[in-house]
Amino acid sequence: MKDEGSIRVLIVDDEEAARAVLKEMLQRLPGVAVAGECANGIEAVKAAAAEKPEAVFLDIEMPGLDGFEVLELLDPSTAVVFVTAFDHYAVKAFDVHAVDYVVKPFRQERLAQALARARERVAPRIDAARLAAAARAPGEFASRLVVRDGSGVRVIPVEKLDFVEARDDGVAVKSEGRKFNKPQTLSSLAEALDPARFLRVHRSFIVNLDRIAKIERYSKNSHAAILADGTRIPISREGHAQLTRELER
Repeated sequence: MKDEGSIRVLIVDDEEAARAVLKEMLQRLPGVAVAGECANGIEAVKAAAAEKPEAVFLDIEMPGLDGFEVLELLDPSTAVVFVTAFDHYAVKAFDVHAVDYVVKPFRQERLAQALARARERVAPRIDAARLAAAARAPGEFASRLVVRDGSGVRVIPVEKLDFVEARDDGVAVKSEGRKFNKPQTLSSLAEALDPARFLRVHRSFIVNLDRIAKIERYSKNSHAAILADGTRIPISREGHAQLTRELER
């Protein structure tokens, strides 16, 4: 049985020395069980799914997936503490209610404070989409999407994205003949994608404009976009007007 006040944590940092220091300092604190250590974001996503930690002490700038992309793929009940050498993400992280933001190098007392905040806020509903958006500079759009692929992770460059379809529990992302589920709203994803390349043509669909082969008309106010692979995407009246303007540019 879990001791009252105990907490399982996962450590994620691409530097071995940094992980060792963080682990040693965490283990000095009462009621901490280190569930695992990861050297990159992909390892972190897999370990979090397997070990189900209550808190993740997470670096931001890492090869592969960065810390914000990792957070997108974590269970939203996980408390996340950013531990990084860079302070310029702090305001953005706190804007979306991150548990804490610890800048290296840090003292034992600062880490204890972060752990206390994680204990208090285990099971926060962090909006991963907003956090990912906060990581981008104003006017900058996503260059890739991260999605779960079975027990692993797939990174999809946006140029390989065909379309996105709204689902009850998130969205379905279509790329290279496969669909991947992503726990995100269509509206938030539309905000992340470059409107010069992607258009929301229907309340349930965003389409890569480069994938459209032709537009067919079924009735006075009914159209469909036919993609290069033959997929038919419904187009609303408003979507058709916007699409016509984009294609005429």
